Amino acid sequence: MAPNRNVVPNPKGGWDVTGGGERASAHTETQAEAIARAKQIVANQGGGEVSISGRDGRIRAKDTVKPGNDPRQVPG
Repeated sequence: MAPNRNVVPNPKGGWDVTGGGERASAHTETQAEAIARAKQIVANQGGGEVSISGRDGRIRAKDTVKPGNDPRQVPG
């Protein structure tokens, strides 16, 4: 199972990096900081997906961190 992470708004303010557990992996003041931290965590664990949610909680973007499996990338 890939070490995927989600960047989501925290109801009390700021942004959380979550990964399926009960607690957030990280908490930051800005979304940009949370995205950078999520990518760092995923890269340290061998690559995977980072899903980024907007303030409304809906996923607005996804990013593959190498050496993850990007379905849009053509092999070769």
